[in-house]
Amino acid sequence: MKHFIIALLATLCLAKAEEAPLNIVYIISDDHCWTDYGFMGHAQVKTPHLDQLAKESLLFQRGYVPSSLCCPSLATILTGKFPHQHKITSNDPPMPKGMTPQQSRKGNLFQQGRDVMNGFMDQQKTLPRLLTEKGYLTLQTGKWWQGPYTHGGFTHGMTKGGRHGDEGLDIGRKTMKPIDEFLDLSVKEKKPFFVWYAPLLPHDPHTPPERLLEKYKKLTPSIHQARYWAMIEWFDETIGQLRASLEQRNLLENTLIVYVADNGWIQNPDNPKYAPKSKQSPYDGGLRTPIFFRCPKKIPALDAPDLASSVDIMPTVLHLAGIAAPADLPGLNLTDKDKRSKRDSIYGACFTHNAVDLQVPASSLRWRWVIQNDWKLIIPAALEKDAQPELYHLAKDPREENNLAAQEAERIKSMKALLNTWWQP
Repeated sequence: MKHFIIALLATLCLAKAEEAPLNIVYIISDDHCWTDYGFMGHAQVKTPHLDQLAKESLLFQRGYVPSSLCCPSLATILTGKFPHQHKITSNDPPMPKGMTPQQSRKGNLFQQGRDVMNGFMDQQKTLPRLLTEKGYLTLQTGKWWQGPYTHGGFTHGMTKGGRHGDEGLDIGRKTMKPIDEFLDLSVKEKKPFFVWYAPLLPHDPHTPPERLLEKYKKLTPSIHQARYWAMIEWFDETIGQLRASLEQRNLLENTLIVYVADNGWIQNPDNPKYAPKSKQSPYDGGLRTPIFFRCPKKIPALDAPDLASSVDIMPTVLHLAGIAAPADLPGLNLTDKDKRSKRDSIYGACFTHNAVDLQVPASSLRWRWVIQNDWKLIIPAALEKDAQPELYHLAKDPREENNLAAQEAERIKSMKALLNTWWQP
């Protein structure tokens, strides 16, 4: 009888543990090219912690963000909507004529514009807001553009209101303590948690630890390339720290880990800046990113061949957490193999760094793009004067060097019609 009672109690405890709400951690790298990971096949860059997570995950190597600029991309990840839907299309508000960016950021118009952009975020059913309603504690760290972290619906955070993160940018580069303290709080209060870990890594300034820089200086004649590669490994080391923090508190098993990069970066070997067809562009160097979901208790590891978009992250996470998703989300639940395999197209749009008119997303539009199977069409907007459509076969031409537009008029016509069904400004 005694053994029966013990077994029954053990079963009840196990059932209770299985019913516990799922913890969630977002890992978001910043200015990181889709090729620059060990698990994506890079010959020099070492990312052992990301490699291990990817191995344990539902992985989409053909992942994309809709816009290759930090602020709108991060807003999409948090809201599950495209930039033209949440209206945060650009990094900054309009710049008054005759002013430099530095001068503009000191003026009243700049802050008024930021307040408008922050208001756009206030109107959204962000993931932190939905999770908070279900009793979660939610933490913002790292990159954050929408003023104080409360605009995103977080219960806790590091950013007080600076342009893209202020104190939040210490995470990863200087400390992991705020995350450790937050995890301890969640354990103490017995509440599920959501962590937004979006460090300024490998984003410039490229100032890696000297030990890592020395390692990569031996692998390339370009000091700029070496610094960028070293920054990636530094970022990867912090992911190892984050995983260890979860393991030390026995939290890893019941935690969903999501990875995505906010936009790409191709390092210019001749200077510290990024190369063409990279950040702020409509090319894969700025838009493509691996996306993965690690939660072995809920989803088996799989390297999926399907297309994925960052708009899919929020509905996928909400499904795994057992929370109803808002009806107006455009993305898919990526754990649904049938739906994701039937979808053959994904979409996006790139906008100006400074918005033209905050209330009219189309005013800042530079390009729209669509990928259908292996084909990618880029349609320039009016701001890109004299530019013509571009068409690439990504499987044969991953660097997008051979524009086939002149040879594929019918394909362009059909793909443009498809793009217009998504968004026609």
